[in-house]
Amino acid sequence: MIIAPEIIGYIAATLTTASFLPQAILTIKKRDTESLSLGMYSMFTVGVLCWLIYGLYIADEAIIFANAITFVLAASILSFKIYNVIFKKG
Repeated sequence: MIIAPEIIGYIAATLTTASFLPQAILTIKKRDTESLSLGMYSMFTVGVLCWLIYGLYIADEAIIFANAITFVLAASILSFKIYNVIFKKG
Protein backbone atom coordinates (compact mmCIF):
# COMPACT_ATOMS: atom_id res chain seq x y z
CA MET A 1 0.00 0.00 0.00
CA ILE A 2 1.40 3.39 -1.02
CA ILE A 3 0.42 6.48 0.92
CA ALA A 4 0.20 9.75 -0.98
CA PRO A 5 2.79 12.35 0.08
CA GLU A 6 -0.03 14.78 0.91
CA ILE A 7 -1.46 12.31 3.43
CA ILE A 8 1.94 11.97 5.10
CA GLY A 9 2.21 15.76 5.20
CA TYR A 10 -1.17 16.12 6.89
CA ILE A 11 -0.36 13.37 9.39
CA ALA A 12 2.94 15.09 10.22
CA ALA A 13 1.23 18.49 10.46
CA THR A 14 -1.48 17.15 12.74
CA LEU A 15 0.92 15.29 15.03
CA THR A 16 3.44 18.12 15.42
CA THR A 17 0.74 20.72 16.03
CA ALA A 18 -1.16 18.43 18.41
CA SER A 19 2.03 17.69 20.36
CA PHE A 20 2.45 21.43 20.97
CA LEU A 21 -1.13 21.93 22.18
CA PRO A 22 -0.86 20.65 25.79
CA GLN A 23 2.05 22.99 26.58
CA ALA A 24 0.36 25.89 24.80
CA ILE A 25 -2.95 25.36 26.60
CA LEU A 26 -1.26 25.03 29.99
CA THR A 27 0.86 28.14 29.47
CA ILE A 28 -2.03 30.23 28.15
CA LYS A 29 -4.32 29.04 30.95
CA LYS A 30 -1.84 29.59 33.82
CA ARG A 31 0.24 32.35 32.18
CA ASP A 32 3.25 30.83 33.93
CA THR A 33 6.31 31.19 31.70
CA GLU A 34 9.06 31.06 34.32
CA SER A 35 10.48 27.76 33.06
CA LEU A 36 10.41 28.80 29.40
CA SER A 37 13.48 30.19 27.65
CA LEU A 38 12.88 33.57 26.02
CA GLY A 39 15.61 32.90 23.47
CA MET A 40 14.25 29.49 22.54
CA TYR A 41 10.66 30.69 22.22
CA SER A 42 11.72 33.71 20.19
CA MET A 43 13.67 31.54 17.74
CA PHE A 44 10.93 28.92 17.66
CA THR A 45 8.23 31.49 16.89
CA VAL A 46 10.27 33.13 14.12
CA GLY A 47 11.11 29.68 12.74
CA VAL A 48 7.44 28.69 12.65
CA LEU A 49 6.64 31.99 10.91
CA CYS A 50 9.32 31.24 8.32
CA TRP A 51 7.83 27.78 7.74
CA LEU A 52 4.41 29.40 7.31
CA ILE A 53 5.78 31.88 4.76
CA TYR A 54 7.58 29.04 2.97
CA GLY A 55 4.36 27.03 2.88
CA LEU A 56 2.55 30.01 1.38
CA TYR A 57 5.26 30.44 -1.27
CA ILE A 58 5.07 26.81 -2.36
CA ALA A 59 1.29 26.60 -1.75
CA ASP A 60 1.60 23.52 0.48
CA GLU A 61 -1.61 23.27 2.49
CA ALA A 62 -0.20 20.88 5.11
CA ILE A 63 2.70 23.22 5.90
CA ILE A 64 0.38 26.24 5.94
CA PHE A 65 -2.17 24.46 8.16
CA ALA A 66 0.30 23.26 10.78
CA ASN A 67 2.39 26.39 10.97
CA ALA A 68 -0.50 28.86 11.00
CA ILE A 69 -1.96 27.17 14.08
CA THR A 70 1.41 26.67 15.75
CA PHE A 71 2.44 30.28 15.03
CA VAL A 72 -0.66 31.68 16.74
CA LEU A 73 -0.06 29.49 19.78
CA ALA A 74 3.69 30.14 19.92
CA ALA A 75 3.23 33.88 19.47
CA SER A 76 0.69 33.88 22.31
CA ILE A 77 3.10 32.09 24.62
CA LEU A 78 5.96 34.36 23.54
CA SER A 79 3.79 37.39 24.29
CA PHE A 80 3.11 36.08 27.81
CA LYS A 81 6.82 35.38 28.28
CA ILE A 82 7.84 38.88 27.15
CA TYR A 83 5.17 40.43 29.38
CA ASN A 84 6.35 38.37 32.35
CA VAL A 85 10.01 39.26 31.72
CA ILE A 86 9.22 42.98 31.48
CA PHE A 87 7.20 42.91 34.68
CA LYS A 88 9.67 40.57 36.48
CA LYS A 89 7.36 37.57 36.75
CA GLY A 90 9.70 35.05 35.13
